Amino acid sequence: MTTDVAGFGQRRALRPSTKLLPEQARAHNRSLVLQTLYRNGPLSRADLARETRLTRVTVGDLVAELIDESLAIELGTRVDGNRPGKPATLLDLHRDGHRIVGLDLGDTDVFRGAVLDLDGTILHRHDVDARALTGAAATRAVHELATALIALADRPVLGVGIGSPGVVDLDGTVLSAPNRGWRNEALQRDLQLALGVPVIVANDANAAVLAEFGFGGASRDLMLVMVGYGVGAGLLLDGTPHFGPRSAAGEIGHVVVGTDGGEPCACGKRGCLETWLAVPRLQARISAGEPRDEVLRQAGERLGIALAPVVGALDLSEVVLSGPAELLDGPLAQATVDTLRDRTMEQFHGALTVRMTALGADIVMRGSAVMVLSARLGVS
Repeated sequence: MTTDVAGFGQRRALRPSTKLLPEQARAHNRSLVLQTLYRNGPLSRADLARETRLTRVTVGDLVAELIDESLAIELGTRVDGNRPGKPATLLDLHRDGHRIVGLDLGDTDVFRGAVLDLDGTILHRHDVDARALTGAAATRAVHELATALIALADRPVLGVGIGSPGVVDLDGTVLSAPNRGWRNEALQRDLQLALGVPVIVANDANAAVLAEFGFGGASRDLMLVMVGYGVGAGLLLDGTPHFGPRSAAGEIGHVVVGTDGGEPCACGKRGCLETWLAVPRLQARISAGEPRDEVLRQAGERLGIALAPVVGALDLSEVVLSGPAELLDGPLAQATVDTLRDRTMEQFHGALTVRMTALGADIVMRGSAVMVLSARLGVS
């Protein structure tokens, strides 16, 4: 099985559904078979041929290859008394044949990690204290966490996926993560060399939006807004992740919202979305005695102001919020919806959904698993 992971960041749909030209076909058709098994299995070889519109010969050759690599497995014959002839042998993705390691580096206090199966189920967890870790010390902690999780895996590790704060390019280099003291940190390259397994690094909000699509039942066009110590977003357009030419798509935390000034921001401006919405800012205002619902309503209004041009320009159908539900769900989410509807055309965006993620605090780790599945197998 190839260990190339460079394809994850390319602008391509996550779920292949059509055939390509002959010179491109084998890798694509392999992913097409894997994707069909992943979402629709178990299936027979004849079922696969019908579903993928590939020839039976092509399906047979690909299935034999996938079985040899422990990526597909025969489950036995189908019990169906209504079908004439020899019973078909059912196939499925070998869901228990490999493990994935997922890391979430977004919290300022802790690096979280997990061992997952190919369905995104968390099998083992392991965290490390990350308080005050910056630069090389932070990188060493990530390496130690990944090493410990790989040791917990009871199957071959398909890859390690990492959701990192900051701006991360398509090669997995953290261009800027000030809270960790990382600048042009080649995290993906260095960890892959050190660990000896494929590694994929992306921005944590971009990982989260993949989890929402892969495991959360989200639509193919959505923005996921991640609210924590900062504010970021992941964007999916027609099932394709959008990163931007400078890998900075979704960096909405330092967009100034409104023209009424606002609190100073760490970036040097005033009134950035982060000053209204980041969890420490919300908690500080509430602790200082400001009315809780009013604080949350104002934050939701500013989020709606920031998102309205994006929703209008991209015709998004869904906005998903990820962060502390006790702060985001309720007055904040409702004010976001109200503001969006006030600032966009109701004819087209009146049915826009704004909701909390159902994946909770595990969303980045599970999104990291989707990154590995997409990069290594072409499935999600």
